[in-house]
Amino acid sequence: MKILSNSKYYLLTCLFLTLCTLVQAQITEVPTENDFETVLNKAERVVKLGEGHYFIDFGKAYFGTVVLHSKQLQKDSLIVRLGEKLTEENQLDQNPGGTIRYQQVKLDQLEANKDVLLNLVADRRNTKPGAIHLPESFGVIMPFRYCELENLKVSIEDVEISQKAFYYQFNDEAGTFTSSDTVLNAVWDLCKHTIKAASFTGYYVDGDRERIPYEADAYINQLSHYSCDNVYSIARRTNEYFVEHPTWPTEWLLHTVLLYYQDYMYTGETEMLEKYYDVLKKRTLMDLEREDGLISSKSAKLDGAFKLELGFKKAKTRVRDIVDWPAGQKDTGWKLARKEGERDGYEMVAINTVVNSFYYYNLFLMSEIADCLGKTKDAAFFQKKSKKLKKVINNKLFDKSRGVYIDGEGSNHASLHANMFPLAFGLVPEKNQKSVSEFIKTRGMACSVYGAQYLLDALFNANESEYALKLITDTTHDRTWWNMIEIGSTMALEAWDMKYKPNSDWNHAWGTAPLNVISRRMWGVTPKTPGFESVQIKPQLADLQFSEIKVPTLKGSIEAKYNVSDKNEQIYEIKLPKGMNGEFVLPNSKTKVLLNNRALKNKKIVKLNEGVNIIVVKK
Repeated sequence: MKILSNSKYYLLTCLFLTLCTLVQAQITEVPTENDFETVLNKAERVVKLGEGHYFIDFGKAYFGTVVLHSKQLQKDSLIVRLGEKLTEENQLDQNPGGTIRYQQVKLDQLEANKDVLLNLVADRRNTKPGAIHLPESFGVIMPFRYCELENLKVSIEDVEISQKAFYYQFNDEAGTFTSSDTVLNAVWDLCKHTIKAASFTGYYVDGDRERIPYEADAYINQLSHYSCDNVYSIARRTNEYFVEHPTWPTEWLLHTVLLYYQDYMYTGETEMLEKYYDVLKKRTLMDLEREDGLISSKSAKLDGAFKLELGFKKAKTRVRDIVDWPAGQKDTGWKLARKEGERDGYEMVAINTVVNSFYYYNLFLMSEIADCLGKTKDAAFFQKKSKKLKKVINNKLFDKSRGVYIDGEGSNHASLHANMFPLAFGLVPEKNQKSVSEFIKTRGMACSVYGAQYLLDALFNANESEYALKLITDTTHDRTWWNMIEIGSTMALEAWDMKYKPNSDWNHAWGTAPLNVISRRMWGVTPKTPGFESVQIKPQLADLQFSEIKVPTLKGSIEAKYNVSDKNEQIYEIKLPKGMNGEFVLPNSKTKVLLNNRALKNKKIVKLNEGVNIIVVKK
């Protein structure tokens, strides 16, 4: 009886733990230790600061800890400090501010001929219930680039100091980029390293402050990850997580369809779409429609019952529009460098242009999703609704006298956001694209690093590649990716600078828009058909003199080269993997085009075959 009782207890315990795991994330595959890579990075620079006092720079920040291996025993205590940031005097910043990480550990002694790992203290916020927990074998890890040793009594030559870095499986060679613009290259490198290092949980999390997935963060993370590697398990796991764990901003809910659609386009797999089709329909928020087709988070239809249907655990969850973050100083209580925050003075009215732009794009994508699943009636239904909504938005939320979109119904204010989102989502009729894009160009970078994704998307949609490239490579002020590099971070920041969001962290993948924009917009490499059976390449390389890119797919990498010859000819070399064909779209048909030395009649679209395709554009 005792054995039977223990067996029952064991089985029940296993069942309970399994159910808890499934409820926590509603996923098909929880990441295990085997899904991650662990690397011991050696110091790039060691500087003696004083007797027994050393500064170590590992070159890049990773999530991890330090491993010390000494040939000699030190019986006296040793102080070890880790951090992400330096002071102006190039010393480890022990009070870095915000959520920039620093920690000090005291070792009672340094043992000989043994790997000594630091016993780091866990952060309360990013290890509480709701945060993504790491495999127990990791121990406590934190993001850091720098290390200090103080009171080292043995010879520094006898101590091997390693940065033990943890990240999800990642192929550094799968996606690469270089160009004639050194700043652009540096920004790409910053963003790519962010994608790699920020994968430390096996989910797309917001950063180290919370370690919680948010739909908008995850979407930019997904696009950037897909642009430099062909591992899709993190995205799929995170997408399933959102089924049971939606977050509060209206637009974040409206990112759910976008996440699932991109997974389908890059993998060609419909399993996730079929499994969660009804969830996706609900997340379009079409239940909130009023008679004219516009939606509002202020609608009485957004009641407790509907919130539970959306996946929230609490009926009282407050769902509200976000537009961009942070909001203004009066709303957040933070002392901000810009009192209006990152919203460009957006007027938060009930019928919100940004929200309804997202809603339109949801309907448009749902028509595509329904069609691929063979749901022809639904496909026609969503297509009809999207066309109707597009017309309503352009009739009610576009100011014809100024040629710009207003912030919403009843507003007279026109912001960057009210115009870049419609342009990014294909809402702007061709006749209005000039006035909208010209207005956008007057606003500069009046949005957050999150909003920059849609600003850049919008500019490339309007063939404003030169201005878009200027924004990505700007070095003249602090609302730039160059500023992130200049202040010493090797990962993208949560905000342009700490003064724009005082609690920011230095490891936020939602700041990696340039990576996917370079791949998907500037080089224009996107799946024309799901799973990259066919590719579209629509380059807008502005004034670059040369560039090379490698874009990963399930079929293999697409490799492309570009240079401008002495004769001012644009020469493209496109190499497609086996089993892939595609099309190369030229922005200007008034040129002479050669494909593999053969003149083409159709100068707008060039058909690409597997293998090498040489395209010469003569002006």
